[in-house]
Amino acid sequence: MYPEITVTELGEKLKSDEKFILLDVRELSELENAKVTDSRLEVMPMSRLAREGIKALSQSAQSQEIPVYVLCHHGSRSVQVTMWLAQQGYKNVVNVSGGINEYARKVDSSVGFY
Repeated sequence: MYPEITVTELGEKLKSDEKFILLDVRELSELENAKVTDSRLEVMPMSRLAREGIKALSQSAQSQEIPVYVLCHHGSRSVQVTMWLAQQGYKNVVNVSGGINEYARKVDSSVGFY
């Protein structure tokens, strides 16, 4: 099993000053359709992670000092990346259940749909 938060919980975190990384693992072409705008957002397509591994992540994500919330379109890829990061030793990695699609439906429709 893996830890996860709801999109509503993510919405509350985005309104806070909490330090975390929102790791969006969708492909770059998908970002044109829907994207969260936040300084804590890091885009790292799952395909690049598969090729390059942990070294593809930013220094702050590699340090594992702050929580990493993993986001994709519907939640399938983010589950895979969450589990993979946990296998790499990450203790504070959390899946965003439902992905950006559910976030747009329940929290902020301005991020867009596809």
